[in-house]
Amino acid sequence: MVETATLERTAPVAPGNALLSVRNLQAWYGESHILHGMDFDVRTGEVVTLLGRNGAGKTTTLKSIMGIIAKRSGSILFDGGDISRATSDKIARRGIAFCPEERGIFASLDVRENLTLPPQVRPGGLSLDQIFELFPNLRERLKSQGTKLSGGEQQMLAIARILRTGARFLMLDEPTEGLAPVIIQQIGRTIARLKNEGFTILLVEQNFRWAATVADRYYVVEHGKIIDGFANSELEANMDKLHTYLGV
Repeated sequence: MVETATLERTAPVAPGNALLSVRNLQAWYGESHILHGMDFDVRTGEVVTLLGRNGAGKTTTLKSIMGIIAKRSGSILFDGGDISRATSDKIARRGIAFCPEERGIFASLDVRENLTLPPQVRPGGLSLDQIFELFPNLRERLKSQGTKLSGGEQQMLAIARILRTGARFLMLDEPTEGLAPVIIQQIGRTIARLKNEGFTILLVEQNFRWAATVADRYYVVEHGKIIDGFANSELEANMDKLHTYLGV
């Protein structure tokens, strides 16, 4: 059993060249105080996973970084610039993209229209041919409406859509939620390939065993704070603690 004192200690922040550096991030929904001082770093080219129980504040963290949560405070530095007070459109132009858990597929538009709707905010976005190489299923479903896609196809489309924008820092919220194992494996291969091509990825994920196949490091979130952090190479040594943190 993990001691309460251990649960409340501050997790180590990664040394080195941080692309994203978050310090004392606070966030509110109305009067509800959700984030209570998030502190973590993501280095260029890493895949970092935020782990934690439902309601811990993981999704709110991504939304706060993206500027979707208006009532927030603290420091958010990205690529050397302060984005803590920037609006979401300006943050997107800096090269950050957010793929929400609900995916946000436009049901009345077909796959091609969904793909081409978001603007390219920076040079270097993937072409449709490059996207179809990652997700061959989408080429076959180009004229299918969003309502006709399976959950796995919708997730592929949601990720593909942000790859067109030119963003190099991707935030993915529960990308494997509710998907079949074969689709989860395909999402994992895609993330590994994106990392090899220089993308930096911040994941929110409940399935830590799948996360172990793609992540470099983990931070554990509880009650709107980082309470622990470790590298993927230290996962097995921290498994007992992780089961306690996540209640699994």
